[in-house]
Amino acid sequence: MPTYPRIASLKTFDDFQARLRELDLQLAAEEVVDSGDTSPLAQSAKVGELTIGNRFCILPMEGWDGTRDGKPTELTRRRWKNFGISGAKLMWGGEAVAVRHDGRANPNQLCLTENNLSEIGALRELLIAAHAERFGDTDDLVVGLQLTHSGRFARPNEKTKPEPRAAQRNPALDPRLNITDDSGIMTDDELKSLIDDFVIASARAAKLGYQFVDVKHCHGYLGHELLSGVDRPGEFGGSFENRTRFLRQIVAGIRAEAPELELGVRLSIFDFLPYRKSESGIGEPEPAGDPRLVFGSNSRGDGVELSEPIQFLELMQSLGMKLICTTAGSPYYTPHLQRPAFFPPSDGYQPPEDPLIGVDRQIAATAELKKRFPEMFVVGSGYTYLQDWLPNVAQAVIRDGLADSIGLGRMVLSYPDLPADVLEGNQLARKKVCRTFSDCTTAPRKGIISGCYPLDPYYKNLPERKELLALKKE
Repeated sequence: MPTYPRIASLKTFDDFQARLRELDLQLAAEEVVDSGDTSPLAQSAKVGELTIGNRFCILPMEGWDGTRDGKPTELTRRRWKNFGISGAKLMWGGEAVAVRHDGRANPNQLCLTENNLSEIGALRELLIAAHAERFGDTDDLVVGLQLTHSGRFARPNEKTKPEPRAAQRNPALDPRLNITDDSGIMTDDELKSLIDDFVIASARAAKLGYQFVDVKHCHGYLGHELLSGVDRPGEFGGSFENRTRFLRQIVAGIRAEAPELELGVRLSIFDFLPYRKSESGIGEPEPAGDPRLVFGSNSRGDGVELSEPIQFLELMQSLGMKLICTTAGSPYYTPHLQRPAFFPPSDGYQPPEDPLIGVDRQIAATAELKKRFPEMFVVGSGYTYLQDWLPNVAQAVIRDGLADSIGLGRMVLSYPDLPADVLEGNQLARKKVCRTFSDCTTAPRKGIISGCYPLDPYYKNLPERKELLALKKE
């Protein structure tokens, strides 16, 4: 079993740099992190008519803690309030919100139905009020909503029962979800109906005051899987034009119904063949994997190839879309690409590489896209694993123009106000820094609400923590 030095063991900047050299990584980092108005991370940016007050962004997460009819609970509201006090000025979607019931990734995911509008609108108001109380000015705070259909990974009714609506057959993934025939594949007519649902949900989001919507195309969910649908027949598969028809028709509908909205996409800019746990516990590619069905990968399915992602961003630009949030892979079958971690979730595998390599891979691929599309506002992901050295890398990334904003996901579950501490020049609270224990992933895999059970005192004291510990022992 390979072992890698934990980030927490790299006590000095020289230690961190030495480890990067050992791995032959060119990851940008600066020894001194600036604070105050002169910091690169404190600079504002314009996107269309929007002003984003600094270079930190909160990424959307699924809490598994809504109601069965898709409304937020106190746990959801607590998370959104923490987003508000984070100090970040861009909220990328806040939460992954399903546009209709059958697209929910779990039976407690938020759903933007007519009956839920006031509660989902109240989340935005709560976030803004918390930000105003902590920081005063909200004129440069931008709040969007991520709209999704979970496709292959939909579980709308029971925590343990998948109800997939996949884009096409996939020999490596179908057995995991009991897809044995085409009944689990979404038809063209169903996709056309779903396009209408995305447009309706976007118009609702605009009425609630959200400033942009993210048409989700990442992590193996429906929009992402359509991009690799080379074997899918009909209007939405085969050619690149057909595989992007879903996005183009959604954008056209939103432009007609809610022209005031800015539009963005969170995109898995590369992926590899699906992985599985080997006999040794280390992740390995599925033998049944087909590289043709992997978006943003080389001909072997084991390396980054950005030609089609570049085409996708060209399409976004032609549609007047200015916001792109990059990510990679899927938490279901390539988690070491998507969110590098030292400790895998209970149903995962030991990382086949030092997780720092995964961080570097995302930052480098994002930088290549930013270089090619300087007019777009590019949010990067994958930073949490850097832990104590996150601010050092983030500052260098922004100063060097490798991205426009630093996206934070898991980190804000344990340390919601990290952006504020960095910008104000406060020493990081090391006891709050996410160490990628992956309990926030293991919990929902077991049907339990997601949160930081190891480090957040609130979740430490919930009865679900004992339930989670017992299930992990099993």
